[in-house]
Amino acid sequence: MDVAAKSESKDNLPLLLTQSADPLKRTGTVWTAVAHIVTGVIGSGVLSLPWSTAQLGWLAGPFSILLIASITLFSSFLLCNTYRHPHPEYGPNRSASYLDVVHLHLGISNGRLSGLLVNISLYGFAIAFVITTAISLRTIQNSFCYHNKGPEAACESVDAYYMLLFGAIQIVLSQIPNFHNIKWLSVVAAIMSFTYSFIGMGLSIAQIIEKGHAEGSIGGISTSSGAEKLWLVSQALGDISFSYPFSTILMEIQDTLKSPPPENQTMKKASGIAVTVTTFVYLSCGGAGYAAFGDNTPGNLLTGFGSSKFYWLVNFANACLVVHLVGSYQVHINIEIPCQ
Repeated sequence: MDVAAKSESKDNLPLLLTQSADPLKRTGTVWTAVAHIVTGVIGSGVLSLPWSTAQLGWLAGPFSILLIASITLFSSFLLCNTYRHPHPEYGPNRSASYLDVVHLHLGISNGRLSGLLVNISLYGFAIAFVITTAISLRTIQNSFCYHNKGPEAACESVDAYYMLLFGAIQIVLSQIPNFHNIKWLSVVAAIMSFTYSFIGMGLSIAQIIEKGHAEGSIGGISTSSGAEKLWLVSQALGDISFSYPFSTILMEIQDTLKSPPPENQTMKKASGIAVTVTTFVYLSCGGAGYAAFGDNTPGNLLTGFGSSKFYWLVNFANACLVVHLVGSYQVHINIEIPCQ
């Protein structure tokens, strides 16, 4: 082989490595990745951010959201580079899941420990999805009952029925091949998450305008003891951290992306867009909710408007939350997302 041929072969090496003998067809783009991330990140946790902001106050609350968002973005950038190895862009080998990366770089023993923690996390997500869905469905039913029969009517319902209904729906959806990887699933779920977030934000702003002033303080809600304040602050920081959970599904999302351009570049761009948009929504929703309720900020923002004349809008927001949780459950629980 002459020098020119060797040079041409060397220049084409990245392309040859990218076009490896992988039978799976990947068609994902930066926008499908953004939709997947938003589906996984913006969940019911956004509705607890006004309460978290109330515990931390006007200064520490927004700062904590920005700090955790920055840490999430930085860690996602690092994780993006581990998808292909030994080279982060040209591979040729791929890590199709978070646990694959742990096994490759940290060994089998750490991989087993990580697998245990990931599964515990998934069980936690599943339980939270089931309970939150049941609460939202019960809230919708009780709201219509109270407005039709009066506030003194016996409108109590059993959450277990709604939990069983949610489980039955998930069983049916799980039988559809690759349902959790259908593009429109994440798009619909992302739209639903933005819808109920902005409804909560809009109702909060309307209440602020009606009052004529904003509630809240720099130090947040005052407590009777330092230990109680420390506990509430820790819980608030935990809620904010819980609102940015997509590291365990980042590899699976990246494994849906087409190449070129290199997957890590696309995923970094998608992560930046998704985290930026998410942080804006979190800051807006958390701040508006705290300004509307002050020391009386509820743990779930939508519950604060149960007696509002816009109860139908609150019910619609809860319905959007249910639809989002149905789709988000499929994305999280089917953790090994095959390519699109």
